[in-house]
Amino acid sequence: MSVLVVGDLVTDVLVAHAGPLAVGSDTEARISVGGGGQAANTAAWLAHAGAGATLIAAVGDDHAGRERIAELVAAGVRCAVRAHPGVPTGSVVVLSSADERTMITDRGAALLLDPADVTAAVRAAQGVTHLHLSGYPLLHAGSRPGGLAALAAARERGLTTSVDAASAEPLRQLGARAFLDLLCGIDLLLCNADEAAVLGGTGPAEEQAAALTAVAVNVVVKRGGDGAVWASRDGVLRSVAGVRVPPLDPTGAGDAFAAGLLTAWCSGADPAAALTAGAALGAAAVQTAGARPVS
Repeated sequence: MSVLVVGDLVTDVLVAHAGPLAVGSDTEARISVGGGGQAANTAAWLAHAGAGATLIAAVGDDHAGRERIAELVAAGVRCAVRAHPGVPTGSVVVLSSADERTMITDRGAALLLDPADVTAAVRAAQGVTHLHLSGYPLLHAGSRPGGLAALAAARERGLTTSVDAASAEPLRQLGARAFLDLLCGIDLLLCNADEAAVLGGTGPAEEQAAALTAVAVNVVVKRGGDGAVWASRDGVLRSVAGVRVPPLDPTGAGDAFAAGLLTAWCSGADPAAALTAGAALGAAAVQTAGARPVS
């Protein structure tokens, strides 16, 4: 089983702090620099789970971009990543505590995701059955044509498709209706509780997921340690309990959940088993510092 993943590859500057930030003063923290980006993280966790993974993305033609690609290749991810001269690789400052993370983002070269590059990479990929698109390209005008090209090329090849809703605040800025209009016909939409509230209203997760099946055939709402809900257009709802573990860093947990779920579902597992696999990999991620699996 092999998955194409389309979206962002950036540098994460992870700032892990134990207590509240002392605004205007100093706060003790552990700071590390490494690979990030929702799509790249998902690809890395897919490879960690034993699935084939190819990342389609854009970086700068700079030291950071070359490092980010090398990290993924070492993790077993195939890379169809274009390096753009004169533009820096994107970077994200992640302020992380045990139960929350806040991201300060410079998309950089990620905004240059090129439709022609994406289409060519999707058409050339061998042995793939599914395309997973990070929602971030759809949330920004510069990269939106590249994201839409990925979905169009996948439909052309007969691949199943999934989209991760990415982030609540950019969804609010774009508007729920505008975002959902980009997704018509996809097989699976994944969102966390905050994103589901933006896209599907403020009711229970089951109601949010069911409402969103008007856009996607299947919808998953992730609720962290409280588990996850899967709604299908046939009206059937499934849910699983969360896996409770001592949290270290939630960065990348949603990306790991997506990878675990896709590895199972694209291999023929039913929704309940796919949710369970996603919850297990997400739990592993929150016990890991940073957004990627430890090699």
